[in-house]
Amino acid sequence: MFHSRLHSLSCFLISLLLSASLFTSLSILADPAMAQDKRQNAPGEFDFYVLSLSWSPSFCEEAAERGGRSQIQCSGRPYAFVVHGLWPQYENGFPEYCQRPAPRLNRNIVSSMLDLMPAPGLIFNEWDKHGTCSGLSERNYFEAIRKARATVKIPAEFLDLSQARTVAPADVEEAFIKANPGLSSAAVSVTCNRTRLSEVRICMSKDLQFRACEELDRRACRRDQVTMPPIRGG
Repeated sequence: MFHSRLHSLSCFLISLLLSASLFTSLSILADPAMAQDKRQNAPGEFDFYVLSLSWSPSFCEEAAERGGRSQIQCSGRPYAFVVHGLWPQYENGFPEYCQRPAPRLNRNIVSSMLDLMPAPGLIFNEWDKHGTCSGLSERNYFEAIRKARATVKIPAEFLDLSQARTVAPADVEEAFIKANPGLSSAAVSVTCNRTRLSEVRICMSKDLQFRACEELDRRACRRDQVTMPPIRGG
């Protein structure tokens, strides 16, 4: 009797372990962020870029609400969409911090990028976290950012937004598609926080052509409407 119960308990425990293992495996398959690419963090080994354009007025309002120190880009100059970064991506997941420590970034390069990325801290961080994964030199990486940004035309209705505007994320996406021939809904997504539009993210091939990317849509804003705060200064 004792041996029979011990055998039953052993079988039950083994069943639990197998179930837990299966659940973990299924969870990893269901969450691409948990499934590491075999090339993880190898410089230059990635599939495509994401050009992230941040709506600066939203960033500044959020910074003010947090009560942090004043951000350089929030000093009153009329910034609209600014470049957050150009991010190497895998089809599932993304590399980051591919060289530790990162090669030292020349301050002349930082100064040259302030028209697109109006905060030195942002530029340094983007190089450390994402630029080192591009496989490009510092100068070539930031030249790629400039070329990527020049490829994208900002819709006219967002160039001089003098009053707060309530928008549907789908309409913002559609405006970018209309303004940029060759850009499809599979290559662009809009992100948001609880109330405000945050970013427009556009997928590009390594040679900076628009391309589809399924994973981007999984991180998109799911709200029906969000606010775009007005551009400051100007």
